Amino acid sequence: MHGLGNDFVVIDAINQDIDLTDDQVRLIADRHFGVGCDQLLLVEASETDDIDFIYRIFNADGGEVEQCGNGARCFAAFVREKGLTNQDRIRVETASGVIELYIQPDGQVTVDMGTPKLNPWKIPFNADTRLDEYSLDVNGQMLKIGAVSMGNPHAVTIVENVDTAAVDELGAGIERHPLFPNRVNAGFMQIVDDSHIRLRVFERGAGETLACGTGACAAVVIGRLQGHLADSVQVDLPGGSMQISWQGEASPVMMTGPATTVFEGKITV
Repeated sequence: MHGLGNDFVVIDAINQDIDLTDDQVRLIADRHFGVGCDQLLLVEASETDDIDFIYRIFNADGGEVEQCGNGARCFAAFVREKGLTNQDRIRVETASGVIELYIQPDGQVTVDMGTPKLNPWKIPFNADTRLDEYSLDVNGQMLKIGAVSMGNPHAVTIVENVDTAAVDELGAGIERHPLFPNRVNAGFMQIVDDSHIRLRVFERGAGETLACGTGACAAVVIGRLQGHLADSVQVDLPGGSMQISWQGEASPVMMTGPATTVFEGKITV
């Protein structure tokens, strides 16, 4: 499946026993020797009454991560397509908490991504106090970043033009910067106007992807905190566009976008 080109292998772990090693995840994610994906998603049963499913996410390098917004939309479409639920509102447990998914009449999916975490120790980010903007030395270059967790850590930098931004070079340096103890996703945001941005994201453990849902949410949060953006923003990513809404602190970030099934198959690992 894919959400705006951010692609996933989604596996039903309810009707079959799944226990993948890091090597097996890397094999499945390999675009030459496996299926190929940015992340692998597992759909697991929940034993909690008010939770419909457990949603687990593995990066292409085999590491399990806390959250993935584009994957959440695909998760919702998958469980509906497979007949695992007939609900339009789905509550799923992730490693970073519970999120709610809403199937829209047009087939798009809205995800309640929860409230952003801005205190440095919750991101986590090694800073003494919370600021809307931090200075970060990346490969000898001083960058201005905003830092936020949308269930996973993000550093967002404003650039003049995403087409010419040094995403690979700076993204790799930001991802593994020592001030982010769990590594970080690096977003590069171009502000078109207060309700429209362009964005590229260098994802932790995956490199640059065609779209990043939590990255889009993080960019809008940072843009709002720094006074650049309105409360509803169109985010253009290399794979397409999504709509992000945020009313401000203590409010959840709402993300709406498509989820597409490409093919189904079997693989022996």
